[in-house]
Amino acid sequence: MKLIRPALLCLSALWLVSTVHAAGPETFKVSEFTFKRPAAWESVGLPEGSMRKAQLKVTAKDAKEPGEVVFFFFGPQSGGTKANVDRWFGQFEEGRDKINAKTEEKTVGKVKVTYVSAEGTYKSGTPGTPPTLKPGFALLGAIVEGEEGSVFVRLTGPAALAKSARADFEKMIEGGLK
Repeated sequence: MKLIRPALLCLSALWLVSTVHAAGPETFKVSEFTFKRPAAWESVGLPEGSMRKAQLKVTAKDAKEPGEVVFFFFGPQSGGTKANVDRWFGQFEEGRDKINAKTEEKTVGKVKVTYVSAEGTYKSGTPGTPPTLKPGFALLGAIVEGEEGSVFVRLTGPAALAKSARADFEKMIEGGLK
């Protein structure tokens, strides 16, 4: 009995550590904003040398593959909102008129947010390499205009998954601006 209790405590501690590690931090900072990750989304490690400031994985039981949420911050030299919205829409195989491209501006407190959405054949991949075509994908984006520069947040994944994640995505963005 004396050995069982410490062994159980040790196993419980290992399980807790592995669970917390797998989920990643609940909150994270990008520029001057602190965002809270939705509980069902998972924090993902960043590639070395990446311009990414945070990355999350979104899963659903019925999705063929997970969605990816990436936060970028480049400082004041970000290229502007319109140029980045156009670049995001250009990441689809079809023309802008065929991807249900939408933008919506919103002010949360004193912060301007431009939301972006599109759906079609997404061209996934690293700039400068041949893209992988992902039909039936969607993009949800948010450009958060901060005092230190804009934060760019992009969710890409199967269209149904992106649609079901929209409310959590917007809540995460807007919760980080208060």
